[in-house]
Amino acid sequence: MAHRSDPKTRAAKDRKRPNPLDAAGIEYIDYKDTDLLRRFVSDRGKIRSRRVTRVSAQQQRLLARAIKNAREMALLPTATK
Repeated sequence: MAHRSDPKTRAAKDRKRPNPLDAAGIEYIDYKDTDLLRRFVSDRGKIRSRRVTRVSAQQQRLLARAIKNAREMALLPTATK
C-alpha cells in the first residue's frame, strides 16, 4: 500500500506557494504577452498543469486559451524538438 501524506502538512505545503498571477497583480491574460505565457509552457511546448503552476481553474482556462491563440498567431511555437 502506498504511503499517504498527512492532509494537514500537505495543506501547509500548498499555502507556501502563492498563485503567481495574483502575486504579480495580473488580472488580464493577453495572448500577445508572450513573456508571461512562456512561464506556463514547458520546454517541450506543452501547457503546464494547474498542479505545477498553482493557478486557479478559471485562470488555467484563460491561460490555455491565450496560449492556443498565441500559437495560432505564430507568437509561440507549437512544439519543439
